[in-house]
Amino acid sequence: MTGDITQSGLIDLIDEQRSKLGYLSISALMALTKAGNVILDPFSTLISIHADIGRDNIFHPAVRLDATSPATLEIGSRNTFYGDTMIDAQTGPITIGNDNLFGEGCVHVATSQPGAAITIGSDGRYRGSIQISGLSVLGDGSQILGNIIVRDVQLGAGGSFRHPNADERGAVLKGVGQGSGIILQTGQVIAGNGTLAPENVRMQSFYHPDAK
Repeated sequence: MTGDITQSGLIDLIDEQRSKLGYLSISALMALTKAGNVILDPFSTLISIHADIGRDNIFHPAVRLDATSPATLEIGSRNTFYGDTMIDAQTGPITIGNDNLFGEGCVHVATSQPGAAITIGSDGRYRGSIQISGLSVLGDGSQILGNIIVRDVQLGAGGSFRHPNADERGAVLKGVGQGSGIILQTGQVIAGNGTLAPENVRMQSFYHPDAK
């Protein structure tokens, strides 16, 4: 039938649309697998041409990584990005270390205000309906779990959620709530119940007494 699109023609059209918005072509996206990265569904995965991607990361369907210029988005190695994860480096850099878990859920990490910059260490876990913005530092082993919206947050570094001593783990925000300017030290946690109130800071052994 006249006007039918061949398979190769379809890929060309998809790549043309991606190029207009600054995303890697299908072939360039799949070239990331040469470094051990896993792209489970290249048709629903969008990665900016400016993103610096390490090795052995896993990208589930419907992941989007945006960057407006070179050196604004750096992804380390062995991270897992579940579906509905969006990393958006608009107005400042976003740097992500190694061995983090993003999702399952809807995880949105964005620099969208002047002066914003986000650094995420290694061995963290960020799961649920989460929004992270502003000038934020999430140290090694930190966790954000639940329905959480934060800006300008600092979570102290520590062991991962697998570490046997709860009070030596990275800081944690969990539950439901939103807040800005939150600073937690190693082993501390806020369990939000609508808000993330500083007066609710506890040591993690309060919730995990068997992991002291």
